[in-house]
Amino acid sequence: MPSALRYAIYIQDYGAPVGLRLALERPHAIAALITQNGNAYEEGLSPLWAPLKVYWADPSTTNREALRGWLNEAGVRLQYAAGVADEQVERLAPDSWQLDWQLMQRPGNIDMQLDLFGDYRTNVELYPRFQQFFRASQPPTLVLWGKNDPFFTVAGARAFRRDIPKAQIELVDGSHFLLETHGPYAADRIRAFLAGSLS
Repeated sequence: MPSALRYAIYIQDYGAPVGLRLALERPHAIAALITQNGNAYEEGLSPLWAPLKVYWADPSTTNREALRGWLNEAGVRLQYAAGVADEQVERLAPDSWQLDWQLMQRPGNIDMQLDLFGDYRTNVELYPRFQQFFRASQPPTLVLWGKNDPFFTVAGARAFRRDIPKAQIELVDGSHFLLETHGPYAADRIRAFLAGSLS
């Protein structure tokens, strides 16, 4: 891979720590950062993370099984619909969560999700390193955040400015999967941001 290769990254949800781990490997390759409800701060974890934190501290069978209640059809739908305004719920394509639920029902998939819940602890442990990357590299950054996200808080969005003072932070009246209700708007904002940041 050529050392001069640079790229912008778009991060969201589980993809946030994946993208930021790539940034730690090659910090000079990151030309810009777009985070759409992609958390990198402890204060960004909502109270809904409390059962996961219990599991991280004590990965017992009991604490693992306590998380299984989220992994049903209602729980999958909740990921898409929680925090979405009533008038916007109609704009959600039901096949999104229905397809998620169908795929999750394949043999072994729910246990893999529980494994991911447990492993997510390693991402939170990396938050200080991600923040050091932000401070050292100061990538042009757009924080495009569904402010009604039940999982990642507005405080997590605002925290980016602590380490990247010039970060553009925009709180949108949407939820965790912002593109489901505000796709065209988000695309326009991202295009404008990249045009101004990479020119």
